[in-house]
Parts: sequence; structure tokens; C-alpha cells
Amino acid sequence: MDLLFDSVRSAIGLLLAFDSELVDIVVVSLRVSFFSTLFGALAGVPLGFLIAYNQFRWKRMVITCLNTLLALPTVVIGLLVYSFISRRGVFGSLELLYTQKAIVIGQLILIIPVIISLTISAISRIDNRYRTSALTLGANNLQVAWVICREARFGIIAAIIAAFGRVIAEVGISMMLGGNAKGFTRTMTTAMALEYDKGEFVLAVALGIVLMAFAFAINIIFNLLQGRTNADTV
Repeated sequence: MDLLFDSVRSAIGLLLAFDSELVDIVVVSLRVSFFSTLFGALAGVPLGFLIAYNQFRWKRMVITCLNTLLALPTVVIGLLVYSFISRRGVFGSLELLYTQKAIVIGQLILIIPVIISLTISAISRIDNRYRTSALTLGANNLQVAWVICREARFGIIAAIIAAFGRVIAEVGISMMLGGNAKGFTRTMTTAMALEYDKGEFVLAVALGIVLMAFAFAINIIFNLLQGRTNADTV
């Protein structure tokens, strides 16, 4: 217990002093997580809307596949992307391996199914009368889509927040594709794994506190949005 208390006390000291190494790691984590979530939302939300809004033959099968991809292990994604961007891979000439871009690509594959699935769920809960009313009033397809997305906005935002929480706590992809290079691709989770291997817990505990703070904040926002959504549907 003394090791834990001493590590926590020293970790709090690092946080209060805004240790440069700690700050660099947090900044890298936030940068790759932000761009992964941004690009994932730009791709996932429209795809989720199209799947939920339209009726087609293989719709149930597509949704089943998306739900299956939610459980895709991060190391499998890392291995898949690595095979494409390594020196012997198809895209090896782009020199993406062990860069932040490589991490973003891997995390995109991880969260796009999450965003699509949660967007489908949010859109599917919207009463079809909104669509009918908009069409009756002379709205075109784009305007109808805007009305539906506006009604489902809290669910869609919750999907994006859930995706951000997924990538900021991810370790397998970041380690395999980023290489854990100090100051460049070292994220909070990969740094924690490295410090643990070294037997040095102070920085790992400090990063754990930051990561838990982000997770706590994300869950608070997620629950507030869920409460807002439920209140609007009552």
C-alpha cells in the first residue's frame, strides 16, 4: 500500500507542476483521438443515417455485420493496418508506419462501426411522422434528412462522444502502429504500459488519473445527453 500512496502523491505533484513529459503525452493522445473522432463522425454519421433511413434487401445483414465489428479486437486492426503500411505493404511508400497518421487510420477503423451503429439506433427511434409531415409540407430529401437528424441530434452526439471515449482509452492500435515514440506517438495508454514494464509507477499513475478524469467527464456528458434525449421524447 505504501507504494500506491507514494505513487499517487508523487503523481499529483507531477500534475500540479504540469510536467513537460506528461503534458506532451496528453497532447498527443488528445490530438490523435480528436482527429480520429472527427473523421469517424464525418464518415460514420452519414452512413448511419443512410442505412437507417433507407430500406434495402441486405439491411439486416449489414446491421448484423456492424454489430459484429463492435467487438473487433484492437490488435487485429493493428495487424491489418500494419500489413498495408509497412515497408513491404501496398502503401509502404507513404511512410505512414510509426506516425500519428497511422494511429488515426487504425482508430478510424475501430470507431466507424461504433458511430454507424449508434447513429442507426438514434435515427431508428425517431417517429416516422416527422418524415411524413416534412414531405407533406413540401420538403425535399435533404430538408427531410436535416429534420430527422435534428430530432436525433442528442443520440448522434452521444455516439460521437462514445467513439471518443473508445479511442482515447485504446492501447493496442497505438502501440502497434505508433511505436510509442517519445514526443511523437506516445499516448497515455502506451506510456502507462511502458512505465509499468520499467517498474516506474509515478508517471503511469499520473496518466491514469488524467485518463480517468477524461473517462469520468465523457460519461457525465454521455449521461446528460441521454437524459436530455429521454426528456425530449416524453
